[in-house]
Amino acid sequence: MVELRIKVGPKGQVLIPKIIRERYGIKEGGFVTIELRPDGILLRGRPSLEEVFEYLKQHEEKLRALGAREPLPGELAKLSMEDEYNESLR
Repeated sequence: MVELRIKVGPKGQVLIPKIIRERYGIKEGGFVTIELRPDGILLRGRPSLEEVFEYLKQHEEKLRALGAREPLPGELAKLSMEDEYNESLR
């Protein structure tokens, strides 16, 4: 585990080093989440909605290229996510 010591600015701001921002996809104007923990805080980079939508669009295009299609009405009625999960545990 790598530990960095970073100075806190006058408004409580901290500067996340560039190498860390790049590694975790934290961009200017982007968002991070702060999780409060008993031993401190955990800071996580989160993608913007635009990035999520772009990823989903690319994923959909890949699925269509593989011949995937939307299910027909009633086609999924026979499926159970619980059954699929239980089968994956076997």
